[in-house]
Amino acid sequence: MPITPTQKIWMDGELVDWADAKVHVLSHTMHYGSGVFEGIRAYPTSQGVAVFRLADHIRRLVASAHILMIDVPYSVDELIEATALVARVNDVRDGCYLRPLVYLGYGEMGLNPLPAPVNVSIATWPWGTYLGEEALKRGVSVKTSSWRRHDPNAVPTAAKSVGMYVNSSLAKVEAIKAGYDEAVLLASDGRVSECTGENIFIVRDGALVTPPTSDAGALDGITQDTVEVLARDKGIEVRHEALIRTDLYLADEAFLTGTAAELTPIRAVDDRIVGSGAPGPVTTEMQRAYFATVRGELEQYKDWLHLVD
Repeated sequence: MPITPTQKIWMDGELVDWADAKVHVLSHTMHYGSGVFEGIRAYPTSQGVAVFRLADHIRRLVASAHILMIDVPYSVDELIEATALVARVNDVRDGCYLRPLVYLGYGEMGLNPLPAPVNVSIATWPWGTYLGEEALKRGVSVKTSSWRRHDPNAVPTAAKSVGMYVNSSLAKVEAIKAGYDEAVLLASDGRVSECTGENIFIVRDGALVTPPTSDAGALDGITQDTVEVLARDKGIEVRHEALIRTDLYLADEAFLTGTAAELTPIRAVDDRIVGSGAPGPVTTEMQRAYFATVRGELEQYKDWLHLVD
C-alpha cells in the first residue's frame, strides 16, 4: 500500500517536515541492515485516538536493540511520549500506523557497527488493512515458501531487526508471483515458524494452537499475545505446540495475527481449503473481540490503550 505523507516526523528529538526527514546515503544501516523497528497502530475510540499497546511495542523495540548491541539514546518513557507526540501533531483522527526506527547513521563504515552513531526516528501515516478489506472478510490464500526462516543461532529471530526482513521479502515476492496473498515460512527443521510479518494460529477441536516462538524462530508477537489473552478470557484453550505444514491443511480454522495484518482469516494453504473455506466461528469471534479491544469498546482491556491527547 502506498504511503500517504503526513506533516511531521520525529528525528532524534526534533519534529521535522516530512519532506526534510532525510539520512545520508552512507548511513551504516542502509549498507549492513543493523537496525531495529516497530510497527504500531492507533485507532479511534470514544475518548479520542489511542495507540494500542504502545508501551509493549517500545519495550520490544529497546529489547531488539539490546540483542543487536545497539544502545538506544532515549529511555522507554521518552520514546513512548515521542510516539504519542507524532500521532498528536499529525492530527490522525481516523487512526494511523506508527513506525519507530532505531538505525545506525553516517560516520563509520565497515562490519563493526559499534562506532556508528545511533539515530532514532518515528513516522506515522494513514494505513488501511494490510492484506485488504476483503481479506478480513473472506480470508487469504497462503503458500508454504521455499525459503526457510532464519535459524535463531544464525540470526537472532527474537529481535525485530531491519536486515532480517530480506528473508520475509523473498518469501512474500515468491508467494505473490505464484498467485497467493501471503507466505508461510518453515523453520530449519521443517516445522511451521510464522508468515512474512505475522504469527499464525490454527483452530483444532475448539482450541487455538500456535507455534512456540522461541523454538520456531518466530518473533514473539504483540498481537499474538493479545489474541491469546482474549481467547483465555473467553474460556478458549490456547496451546503452544510445534506444527508441520499438514497441520495447516487439516486445521478446522486458521488465521494470521500482526499489527499490520491485525487478525486475518486463512481460507487456503497450498491450494488446500482450510475448514469450510470461510472464516469459522472461533476466528470470527476472536476477530470481533480484537477489533472491539483496539477501539476501546471493552472496558477490561483499556489499559492497553494510550490516548494521544
